[in-house]
Amino acid sequence: MTQLPQTIKAIVKKSTGKAVIEDVPLPKLRDGFVLVKTKAVAINPTDYKSIDYEDPKSIGARSGCDFAGEVVAVGNGVDNFKVGDRIAGMNPGSNAVEHEDGSYAEYCISQADVQFHNPFSDEEGASLGISTFTVGQGLYQSLKLALPSDPLPTPEPLLIYGGSTASGILGIQFAKLSGYKVITTARPHNFEYLKSLGADAVFDYRSPTVVDDIRAAAGDKLKVAWDCISLNASAKICAGALSDEGGKLGMLLGIDTSVVHSINPNIEVLTTLGYSIFGKPYERYGAKSDGSAEDNEFAKEWRDLAEQLFREGKVKPARIEVNRGGSGLEGVLKGLDELRNDRVSGVKLIYTI
Repeated sequence: MTQLPQTIKAIVKKSTGKAVIEDVPLPKLRDGFVLVKTKAVAINPTDYKSIDYEDPKSIGARSGCDFAGEVVAVGNGVDNFKVGDRIAGMNPGSNAVEHEDGSYAEYCISQADVQFHNPFSDEEGASLGISTFTVGQGLYQSLKLALPSDPLPTPEPLLIYGGSTASGILGIQFAKLSGYKVITTARPHNFEYLKSLGADAVFDYRSPTVVDDIRAAAGDKLKVAWDCISLNASAKICAGALSDEGGKLGMLLGIDTSVVHSINPNIEVLTTLGYSIFGKPYERYGAKSDGSAEDNEFAKEWRDLAEQLFREGKVKPARIEVNRGGSGLEGVLKGLDELRNDRVSGVKLIYTI
């Protein structure tokens, strides 16, 4: 076995809005976890938002969620990975409860029961974690869409707002396999890309007629919308597009539901947060949870289904851009700023470690 280092480099949250590269101890292997030699990581909105959010308990925590790499050690109770396996998935970076959990490091520890046997390159595999589980929770566990393994016999309209986000890109593909007529929004330069993934109609979210366009495409029968942006402005568009009879609106961030109900009081607003897949206590964005065994069980079932569809080529990973601004952890810091400043569209930033 290769000798493991005692100290490694990792990106650590030092204060609200500031993360730096530091020498830290090799993370301690826990029961149910694997130790991973990190090969590549991805940048997600939650990564910079967790750094920027004022939470004293997260100061000193290692940052980063999505990763891909090689298993170098296996903890007690792990039966789905062995040393040498290629792995991809997500960790709860900037974790106020467990500071060693971040992926932006030369080595990371990862809860084995909700990770993928990487079906792609390290770079593409690093793009899977958060996006895939967000789709599973949002579209299937929460909004109760028909699963790709048991698709609808007759298409029904579905709005995925924010189709060029990483979650939107995967969501479009999974929803098409489930038999839905997928309507989405994006900037015009991403229209053809999203149609190539299966979107039936794509509209510019900045257009003054976007609500009417979506309603027309859905025949005024839209009953389900999933908002991958989850801000007041996007929620208003979704609310306006849903049928007057009401329906369900899935959100990735909590909002004041009066924003939605002032437009259509018949809409049920549902919110998911990917960190619940681990089934363990967490604190995030001011919310506390004891963990959900139900969410953990669903995540494992969804991981199995999604991995099969990835391997069969029925779902493709989001387009990636590798090492924008430089490689390694130094590049990751630049990538966080790129996403923070809204300079990323239609691709996922990946950094090799």
